[in-house]
Parts: sequence; C-alpha cells; structure tokens
Amino acid sequence: MNEVNKTLYIPLYGKAQVSHKGIILNDPMAEKIWAEEAFQIKGKSKSKWLTYNMAMRARILDDWTDEMLTKHKDALVIHIGCGLDSRCLRVKQKYVKWFDCDFFEVIEIRRKYYSATPTYVMTPMDASDPEQVKKLPDHSEAIVILEGLSMYLTNDQLHNLLAILETKYENIHIMMDIYTIFGAKMSRYKNPINDVGVNQVYGIDEINDVIGDLKYELTAEHLMTPERLIKELRLDERIIFRILFKNKLYRKIYRLLELESTQI
Repeated sequence: MNEVNKTLYIPLYGKAQVSHKGIILNDPMAEKIWAEEAFQIKGKSKSKWLTYNMAMRARILDDWTDEMLTKHKDALVIHIGCGLDSRCLRVKQKYVKWFDCDFFEVIEIRRKYYSATPTYVMTPMDASDPEQVKKLPDHSEAIVILEGLSMYLTNDQLHNLLAILETKYENIHIMMDIYTIFGAKMSRYKNPINDVGVNQVYGIDEINDVIGDLKYELTAEHLMTPERLIKELRLDERIIFRILFKNKLYRKIYRLLELESTQI
C-alpha cells in the first residue's frame, strides 16, 4: 500500500475513537476494522483533537448524504476515495445503488469487511485516471462524495474528474473538502498525513478556477465544526477545540464545498 493509501487510517482511527466514546458518530464498523487492522499511527495522527475534527467532517457528510437522498431518491450515490469508511451503513435513507470507489489495494482490504449486494458495489478506481472514471455507470442523477480526495489531485486532474462526471449524469450533487493554497503549503510541514510519508498535496483558493467552462455551481459552503457537534464534547474540551478549529485561520486552510450541476 502506498503512502497516499495509508492516509485512510487517520480518519478511520478518529471515527473508531469517537464511536467508542459514544459521541459525534456511531460507527461500530470503524471500531471493528481499526481493532483488526492494527495499523500503527503516530504523532499528530493520534491527536484527540484531530479525531474529533475527522469525525465531525464524516458526520456532516453523512447528514448531507441523507438530506440529498431524501430529495433525490433515485440518484446513485458515488463515494470516490472511500477508504474503509462505512457511510454506506451509517446513512439512514435507503438508496437505489451505492458505489464505493478507491485504489485497487484499498478495495481489496475493504472486501474483507464489506460484502457486495445488488444495491452496494465496490469499484477499484484511480480518480486521476479518466479512463477508469469513465467506467462508472451512466444514470440521470448522482450524489457524489469526494471526502479527503481533492488535495491529492492536481487542479487539472480534479477538473477532468468533474468533467467526466458531468457527461455521465444530467444532475449531480457533490460535497468535497479542499485545502486552500495556503493550507497545502502549510501541510508540507505540519499535517498528520506527514506521519505516513505524504508531503505533496494541492490547494484551491477559488473553486471556479477549477470548474472553468463546466456547468457546476457552488451552492453552499459548510462548516466542518458546527456548534451542534462541538456541544457533544466535554465542557473543558469545547474551549480548546474551538480555539484550534473554529476560527478564521482554519477556514483559510481547509474548506467544505457543495457543488451542483444541472443539465438543461
């Protein structure tokens, strides 16, 4: 498994920890996988504050996916860069079909814990390879989750990914997290992913620079540390967490965007 693939263990650890504590995210599968994989993480990756932050990001994406499925019941759900995440189990709404996509090596590990069904498919895919992305099924509508992915793609690669998705789906709803250019630069020196050997990531200041001539529209920017989830922490923890993650500097580093493209 290469260094980028190893980064999946950082959010997995976070989800397992908070689930065990009974806060933010109920994720027994993360607890199970973490216990069985026994991957050794170190340094910043084991920070309690980071585990809360990773779990909050996952919870926001869970809630958004449920909201989208409520509004768009016939849409495919496509999670690109799924890692070992169990969102397919955590969401409350039923789905027509769910595709979890990641590198071949990641999907091989995933198959130890998840089973394919008529409505759930695991697909080996390199998001930077247009020919592999084109193999996704055509459909009228798709809900696309790009969690922890954009920062490993160049702006051109991300543009190409969005362009292919636009050709395959008439209506697309996307949630994606991004580093800013400043955030990407800072990540070379102080980021949990450094602990598994990753030092090259990419940032975006204006998403429209990536969208270019595509028909996507930025419809919302979401808080990754909402008060409703911070309140699940202990009182003393809330103060420190707010200082670390609920400030203007954090948004200058890391953002969560919702995009939509509708073919008329």
